[in-house]
Amino acid sequence: MSKYAQPSPRSTFVSVLAWIFIIGASFTLLVSVLQSLMVTLFFDRMNWQASAQGHPALVDFMLQNFRWIVYSFTLVALFTLISSIALLKRKNWARWAFVVILSLGILWQLAGFVLQFTMLEEFQQMSPVSPDEGVVRMQQAVQYFSLTFGLVIIALFAWLIKKLLSREIAAEFSLVT
Repeated sequence: MSKYAQPSPRSTFVSVLAWIFIIGASFTLLVSVLQSLMVTLFFDRMNWQASAQGHPALVDFMLQNFRWIVYSFTLVALFTLISSIALLKRKNWARWAFVVILSLGILWQLAGFVLQFTMLEEFQQMSPVSPDEGVVRMQQAVQYFSLTFGLVIIALFAWLIKKLLSREIAAEFSLVT
């Protein structure tokens, strides 16, 4: 009998999750880097600030800080890619990073629900004309579809978090250095 504990076998779940996120984060990082370059090279800061006036407060904030928002997405994509590779290598910090990333994804979805329902109403109030009944129905259909899709994403992320925190999965990471 060996004096060292044998590591748990590597689960397919962790490997598949890591590869899905490696592929997704790679494409996201590529697009984010291109967006960062485009924002840096082609958009004049003064034009963004001038166009931000007269909109709801959140829109003003986003337009005034557009570059930093784009750069932040690039950093998140890079962190997700690095964490995905480390998850594949069974680094325990990456498992915890994924719990944080997925938790932030849940918060992002919840914030998106609030923004979608409040911002649309603010923009409609700013409009000098009332929207056509067909337009209102289409907006409601899109909102309900987005709500349903978002709830599915939240449920998926919550399940992934639960699975990553399970004893069986945690055991895969406990003996890896």
